[in-house]
Amino acid sequence: MILTRERRLRLCAAREQLRACDSAPARTIEAIARDAGLSPFHFIRQFHAVFGVTPHQYRIDARLDRAKRLLARGRSVTDVCFDLGCESLGSFSDLFVRRVGEPPSAFQRRMRAMVTVPDALPPALMPGCLLLMTRLPADAFRSFQEAPRHGI
Repeated sequence: MILTRERRLRLCAAREQLRACDSAPARTIEAIARDAGLSPFHFIRQFHAVFGVTPHQYRIDARLDRAKRLLARGRSVTDVCFDLGCESLGSFSDLFVRRVGEPPSAFQRRMRAMVTVPDALPPALMPGCLLLMTRLPADAFRSFQEAPRHGI
């Protein structure tokens, strides 16, 4: 199958429309195919041939990528579920387990454990320049103009 440059550009634009999860309500495959200048069935076949997945699968993967980012940032599973446009927490969790391999709450716990930020670093992990600054007298932080001139 030989694709023209224009057709490839239209398919890439369609892929970006599918990735845009924030648009509510989501555009239908038929509307995106119409924008690409193809019938829905021909669009699905060409999209699959070029990108390796169907438009529906691509949209699901994009939504799950967004869900992973939101969960890693600490959003609740319920909020993420409804932000993605899922109608039930059960169907979202089932889809997440099938595609990601673990429940959303377990994914969130694992991600949050990897990105912990301690309140204070132990001195062994603190940069040397900061350690030196904490040991200098308070008047050592005067600006250049305030510093006394010594014959220069």
